[in-house]
This record gives sequence, C-alpha cells and structure tokens, in this order.
Amino acid sequence: MNLTLKVWRQKNGQDQGRLESYEAQNISPDMSFLEMLDVVNEGLTQQGVEPIAFDSDCREGICGMCSLVINGVPHGADRESGTATCQLHMRRFKDGETITIEPWRAQAFPVLKDLVCNRSSFDRIIAAGGFVSVDTGGTPDANTLPIGKNAADRAMDAAACIGCGACVAACKNASAMLFVSAKVSHLAQLPQGKVEAKDRVRKMVAQMDAEGFGNCSNQSECEAVCPKEISVDFIAQMNREYLKSPREV
Repeated sequence: MNLTLKVWRQKNGQDQGRLESYEAQNISPDMSFLEMLDVVNEGLTQQGVEPIAFDSDCREGICGMCSLVINGVPHGADRESGTATCQLHMRRFKDGETITIEPWRAQAFPVLKDLVCNRSSFDRIIAAGGFVSVDTGGTPDANTLPIGKNAADRAMDAAACIGCGACVAACKNASAMLFVSAKVSHLAQLPQGKVEAKDRVRKMVAQMDAEGFGNCSNQSECEAVCPKEISVDFIAQMNREYLKSPREV
C-alpha cells in the first residue's frame, strides 16, 4: 500500500503548528497504524528529517497512550468497535488514500510536540478522588464481602476505562464526564468504595471543572469513540452520586 499522510507538526506548546505531507510507501495491510508510523519515521530519520513524535506504550489497547485523531475521529473512524489506535490495522484503509493525523484537541490537553499531548489533568482528577478505606491485617476470604453479580459486572464495565482521553477529543465541549464518571462509578458500585463515595465524587467533579473541561454535550459522541465502549449511563450515575454528596457552605 502507498499512502499520503497529512501529519500535524508542532515543535512545542508555543509553536503555532501546521499540517505537513509525507509519503508512506510499501505499507503492509497487516501493519498496525503505529507500526506504519514507525516505518515512516525510519524513512524520515534516514533522510535527516526529525521523526514524528507520537505516544505509545503497550500497543495492546490497554494503556491508552495512542492518542491520535485519524481523519477527524479519535482512534479512527473506519475501525472495528472497541479498538484503540494501536489496534487499528492498515487494511482498514485503501491504497492511495490520504490520511490526516492530528493530536487530541482540548484546552486541558495542551500539545507538547507534534501528536503528543499533556494529559496529566486526568492524573490530577484521579488524585483528587483520594483513597479507599480497607481493613488492615491478613487478606480476608473472598466471600466475606459478598457483591451481587450485577454490581460486580457494572463495576468491571466502568473499570475498563483506560483513560486515553478519546471522549474529550470527540466532545465539542471537550468534556471529561465519561472518564470521570467511569472512575467514580466503578468504586461507587463496590462496598470498598462506599465510605468515601460522597467526598470522592464532589472532589473529582470540582477538579474536572478546575482543569478546564467543558460540560457534557448529551450527544454520546464520547461513547461512540471509546475504545473500551464505556456507556454514557455512567454519566447519569455520577450525577446521581453528586446530588447525594454534601455541599460546602
């Protein structure tokens, strides 16, 4: 496959940035999208051109580092459901196609270089949630804290969030509510998360607002691009938890 790439290049956070064109030649359809970028970068290095900076780590759809907007859609539009950029294969594209690659676009995710964004705002939201109280001592038997199957399944569904930020990149308001609601909800379902539940949701929502994320658009574009298919139902649960939390006066 031979492709034309229009890639966002930006030296640093102060640079204005621009799209530049590159040729990706002799690309195997069995390559992942990131492997294709590796091949392009190898060619650029050989030509004495600075390679394209992009985030990656596990390349197994687990870590959430592969934050690319491909043809206007986070993680790419023409992909199988529930896949991250690193799991997107080049067979989903056509020979001769032009592909536009950009970073996440959000005030709370400032661009560091090229396709790399600073997503430490997510870390600060998690830190604002505080801790979970547990009993000290030996490990208790599994059946000492009985958890219903429905609650356990729902908690696991929420905990599947990998914090990639695609929900923010897709939302016209750059809302982080799907991410925050997943982190709030998976603990709210479990006995271990009940003790600090009211303080947790209030503090995490306050930190989300302080980071500059917008409000939910109620259009579910976040769910549509989520590589772990997190449901917007969790946003409703977070709102319920928030309404039950105490207010400071």
